[in-house]
Amino acid sequence: MPTLEEMRAQKLVTFELADHIATITLNRPEKRNALNFQAYDELETALRFASASEEVRCVIVTGADPAFCSGDDVGEIMAAPQPKPKPLVSTVRHPVTPAALAALECEKPMIAAINGAAIGWGMELALFCDMRIASDKAKLGELFIKRGLVCDVGGFYRLPSIVGPAKAAELLLTGDIFDAAEAERIGFVSKAVAHEALMNEARALAARIACNPPLAIRYMKEGLSRFSYGDPREIGSWAIETIRKLMKTEDHKEGVAAFMEKREPNFTGI
Repeated sequence: MPTLEEMRAQKLVTFELADHIATITLNRPEKRNALNFQAYDELETALRFASASEEVRCVIVTGADPAFCSGDDVGEIMAAPQPKPKPLVSTVRHPVTPAALAALECEKPMIAAINGAAIGWGMELALFCDMRIASDKAKLGELFIKRGLVCDVGGFYRLPSIVGPAKAAELLLTGDIFDAAEAERIGFVSKAVAHEALMNEARALAARIACNPPLAIRYMKEGLSRFSYGDPREIGSWAIETIRKLMKTEDHKEGVAAFMEKREPNFTGI
């Protein structure tokens, strides 16, 4: 396991620890915190460290303003030649994206402080957290359908339990964007607050959790995950295999090209 000093040296996903609360911040503001290969790796490392550290009792995940996470860096991950397997089609043993698995296996309660856009895999990351608070500047959406893909395990595994199957189907099949007020109305977030109050709200909630007995916190989270959601691996296996198939389609290529060229896509079903 890396040292705390090594964790604090990360550039694209920063890590801070104070009062038993780890704050993990996606730190590519110029890219609206889109995840490239290095950012995916650093996020996985930060989540694994937080889970293993005896000093950590609660985790806050957020982004450097102006965004929470705008999903994959389309230019680097989907449109460019690939130097190694894409994160969504990783050949690791587990049938779940490595960073997603690190979040799902994190033994510490996780709070998403959604400070701006949480789009595509950014919304998935929010779903992997146990609790969500949104800034009034937040915009959220599962945009995978717009790229000719299905979502990662979060959309299938957790979204229906959080907002209900019908609303989850609507969000996944339309790719619609919604704001913090709607997120609070449908129960996706527990609270929508003024942007400047977001981190104070998240830290106050984390502090109320962190003052409790560490082992009880751990097992309470395990019980909630076990009995609320079940095992994500079967869903993850299907999702990863389906993403592999869809990435070979012309519609996926068209969705990516349309995004890069800032135009409306023309999908053909091929």
